[in-house]
Amino acid sequence: MLFYDRISEELEELKSLDRYRVLPDITARLGKDIEVNGRRLLNLSSNDYLGLGDDTALLEGYLREFRLSSHAMTSSSSRLLTGNHPLYDQLENALAALYNRQSAMVFNSGYHANIGILPALCNRHDLVLSDRLNHASIIDGMKIAEAPYQRYRHADYDHLEELLAGAQGRYRQMFIVTESVFSMDGDLADLSRLVALKEKYGAFLIVDEAHGVGVFGVHGLGLCEASGMVPQIDIITGTFGKALASTGAFAVMSSLVREYLLNTMRSFIFTTALPPVILGWSLLTLERQVSMFSERAALLQLAARLRHELTGRGFDVPGESHIVPVITGGNDLAVALAERLKDAGFLCMPVRPPTVPEKGARIRISLRSTLQWEDIARIPEIIGG
Repeated sequence: MLFYDRISEELEELKSLDRYRVLPDITARLGKDIEVNGRRLLNLSSNDYLGLGDDTALLEGYLREFRLSSHAMTSSSSRLLTGNHPLYDQLENALAALYNRQSAMVFNSGYHANIGILPALCNRHDLVLSDRLNHASIIDGMKIAEAPYQRYRHADYDHLEELLAGAQGRYRQMFIVTESVFSMDGDLADLSRLVALKEKYGAFLIVDEAHGVGVFGVHGLGLCEASGMVPQIDIITGTFGKALASTGAFAVMSSLVREYLLNTMRSFIFTTALPPVILGWSLLTLERQVSMFSERAALLQLAARLRHELTGRGFDVPGESHIVPVITGGNDLAVALAERLKDAGFLCMPVRPPTVPEKGARIRISLRSTLQWEDIARIPEIIGG
């Protein structure tokens, strides 16, 4: 019984620290709103940044078309066996064409991508340099890989250069990995500086666009497109599970790197392929978002206004994207603020360690292009109350 006693004590400790988590009872998604535990709230905790997940006409049209096809609802196999449906080729060809890159690969999730790419590409003879605030999936990928790794101070590219200069000549290959839009702070990586460092030191650069795809760039290809850096970045990863309102992830790269990953990436080789119904939907939403120029502009304008209003009231609101965090510091304050917002009709989930650094608890407001200022205008006053 010692094991059960220990984990019971650890759970009680999480409760005392306001770090205990439970699954919310989500009963319905209702456009801008969501029903949680029987209450209808404005959903400000969704990553459906373009509102495609709530586009019922788009979904109904797709399902009608899909019913007329002969596609199965499951792949029943890995892609290297019998799961490589023709829709995979269509989706990967579309991605490669959009990014003007040689090749693309589709994965089951962003987590699968990030825990598989680095372990496939590097070993103990290499070095990985990672932004300190990179997502947990990137950190887990580094831990799985045999390569040593170091984490440079968040967005501190002088520190990164110090590490690159100190490691030059000591390793077979150096890898730099970063998010483009940091998911908890909503701030942006300086991709032009990262490309310059990559080229100066001969590093291999991987950029995770999970929160950039659909939101930044003329064609919604992310911050890499907006900064004009797509050709210079070795691997760009993105997800279908956020702005593209589907499931899975992707990476664009050279044909040689794709060939290598196909033969060595364990989270690709040893998993069942996505079902065709998902692949077809991902292809549709990918193509639909390309022309959503006005939605992207409206989303970023809405976020800028909310950030301005909150900052004007003295709140610590970092970032410059569609993700608007309000830093509380203490876990108890984040939980209390989330409850206050819920009482006022807003779902803004508290984010606490280990998702964010210690004393970095916050309310994370995720905005969507389907929202208007009138929907969220009360938030600064409620938070300040």
